[in-house]
Amino acid sequence: MASTRTSSRPRAPAGRDAARKRWTVLVYLAGDNNLDSAGVVDLGEMKEAGSSAEVDVVAQFDRSGAARKTRRYHLRKGTTLAQDRVAELGETDSGDPAVLQDFLLWGIAGYPADRYLVVLWNHGAGWDDTDVYRAVRRGTGRGIRYKRRPLAGTATRARALRLSDVHRVATRMRRAVFSTGIAKAVTTRGILYDDSARDFLDNLELERVLAKVKSKLGRRIDVLGLDACLMSMVEVAYQVRGAVGVQVGSEELEPADGWPYAAILKKLAASPSMTARELAKTIVDAYLASYRASDVVTQSALDLARCDDLARAIDDLARALRAGCADPETLLAIVRARRSTQHYDTKDYVDLAHLAARLKAPGTGAAIADACDIVLGAVEGAVIASGSKGAAVADSNGLSIYFPETRASPLYAKLDFAKRSEWDAFLEAYRQALSG
Repeated sequence: MASTRTSSRPRAPAGRDAARKRWTVLVYLAGDNNLDSAGVVDLGEMKEAGSSAEVDVVAQFDRSGAARKTRRYHLRKGTTLAQDRVAELGETDSGDPAVLQDFLLWGIAGYPADRYLVVLWNHGAGWDDTDVYRAVRRGTGRGIRYKRRPLAGTATRARALRLSDVHRVATRMRRAVFSTGIAKAVTTRGILYDDSARDFLDNLELERVLAKVKSKLGRRIDVLGLDACLMSMVEVAYQVRGAVGVQVGSEELEPADGWPYAAILKKLAASPSMTARELAKTIVDAYLASYRASDVVTQSALDLARCDDLARAIDDLARALRAGCADPETLLAIVRARRSTQHYDTKDYVDLAHLAARLKAPGTGAAIADACDIVLGAVEGAVIASGSKGAAVADSNGLSIYFPETRASPLYAKLDFAKRSEWDAFLEAYRQALSG
């Protein structure tokens, strides 16, 4: 079914006070996948907080299945959800960049504010833009799940593909910012992404959408929230740095519960004069507080104005490491550091600060140690707030980086970060040294 799209320059909904508020929160719920029931819960949490005198809360929710309509809501207190509905779009492809762009421009025009929080809600795969729908077309037939906790109405753990199998599939195909999973792939669906449309949004498309929103605003988006797995990466932050001021996301998988929207939005309503950095820290704190000590979770907020400093520091480290790969003793020290560094569900993603600390071990030499100190300073400058729970992620510091021990994905070279730094050249030198 074709998507029905609204104009990108809408009139404000009838009866709405068009006065500019302090904040507008725009949440894009890409729920046409196995997270549909989680989207219902999170939309309810947003409505529990609702809009206030200084904060508007607006959401677009694409539900699972081609027969379900995509709806837009201006969430308020003292109303029903049906009364909060301000637009009905029919079936949409939430993996189409034009659909995301249309929602964001619609929200900005209809709900003007001094500052904007844009939240992208779905699965996530970090920088990796591999097309998992190819697996569906080739008859993979296994379900991929990224979020740990089974949800009511979704496949059980027994029917879900083991996470170890995810990596085996993903090395052969494309994934992206909104990786949903291949759920019942052969018969019904692929990944968001948008399972009905079998489409997704990759990092390059996301960059272009956010650039157009920035052009409309005349400035950067204040906060980009990534309520998705594995998204707090150097590569992702660097890709969107030109259009976003502050980014919030997780280095590790997110449980299906995701963000605690009611808690976050109530805090914002109580203190609407928050700056972007203050709101980002509030999100990190509220997220961590919502989970138990035994849960395995991470969350961090990044100042994207510091991305260029970070890239320069990593570039210098990459050059020093690349030179070190030619010396057997130094190479062995690098290998030991890499293998003892904090990694995540995608094992090619490692915590950058922990890696730099481990690389300062005896045997790597003064050049690498000095470069690591600069990287550690750059990470400290870029990370506004970070935290973790669970022993498995105890050495998390807010920002991960791609560091495979086999051949890097050919897609990596397309990223702005790979073009700016020598990190990909180091990865190839490291691989060759290990295989030699």
